[in-house]
Amino acid sequence: MAKLSDYPHLASGKVRDLYEVDDELLLMVASDRISAYDFVLPTPIPDKGAILTAMSMFWFELLADVVPNHVVAVDDPRIPAQVRGRALLVRRLEMVPIECVARGYLTGSGLIDYRATGAVCGVALPPGLVESSKLETPIFTPAAKAELGSHDENITFETVRRTAGADLAERLRDTTLAIYAAAADHAATRGIILADTKFEFGFALGAAGGDLVLGDEVLTPDSSRFWPAEGYQAGRVQPSYDKQFVRDWLTSSESGWDRRGDAPPPPLPTDVVAATRDRYLQAYEKVSGRSFGDWIS
Repeated sequence: MAKLSDYPHLASGKVRDLYEVDDELLLMVASDRISAYDFVLPTPIPDKGAILTAMSMFWFELLADVVPNHVVAVDDPRIPAQVRGRALLVRRLEMVPIECVARGYLTGSGLIDYRATGAVCGVALPPGLVESSKLETPIFTPAAKAELGSHDENITFETVRRTAGADLAERLRDTTLAIYAAAADHAATRGIILADTKFEFGFALGAAGGDLVLGDEVLTPDSSRFWPAEGYQAGRVQPSYDKQFVRDWLTSSESGWDRRGDAPPPPLPTDVVAATRDRYLQAYEKVSGRSFGDWIS
C-alpha cells in the first residue's frame, strides 16, 4: 500500500495539496482547510475534505456525458490509506489559466460589478436588478487566476479571446454554460438553486487544442453557491449551503476582524465550525441524495 511520503509534494492551494504519482498521474488531496476573503483560516472544518471529494465525484459521474474529466480513481492501491476518502487519483493536465464562472443569479462580486457598471465582466444586464435576481439567461463571467493569497480578477470575454484565442475562448464559454445548465437542472430536482459556480479546464498532456477536460474540484460549496429553492426571494441575501456563513461571521461585529486591515482573520468559534460543517454536509446529501456515512464507511 502506498504512503503519502512516497510521492513528491508539488503544490498546495488554499484547500488542496497535489502530489506526483508518476509522469502522467497526480494525487489530489482535499484538506479540511477553509478559506475566505483570500485567507486560509486558522480553524479547519471537520470532514470538509471528504465531503468535497464525495461531492466532486458525484458531479464528475453525473456530468461525464457533458464533458470528460481528469479522475482516474477514488479507490486505488496508489491512494494512501491516510488520505483515502478525501483524495483522487487524477490525470495530469495542461491547465488553462482562466477561472470559468457561470452565473444564473446576481450576487457576490457580480452584484458589486453590476451596481458599479450595469454589467458583469462586460456582459450588459438590464436595469433594476437586485440582490439574488435571477438572470434571464445564465452568463459566462471569467476571471484571471491569481497567485495564492491574491484575489482572482474578473475579466471580460474579449480579454479571454485576446489571451487564449477566439476558438478556445468560445469553447470555454460554451462548455462552462453547458455544464452549468446540466448541473442547475439536476439541483432543481433536489430543491436546490445553483446560483453560480466556477470550473477549471485543461488538456491532456501533449493534446493542447484537443478535448477540454474538467479538472480540479467541481460544484462543491467551495466553488459554488447553493440556495434552498423553498423561500427564495429576490432582493435579499439567500440562506445558503456553502461557506457564506463563514464570510458573514468574519464580517460581523462578533468576530472583531477588520477586513480592510492587515491582520489575518481570527480563529472560528466552535459553533461556527459546527454550523459550517452542517451546511457542507447538507449540500452533499441534498444534492446527491446519498448519505455521507456511506462515503466514509
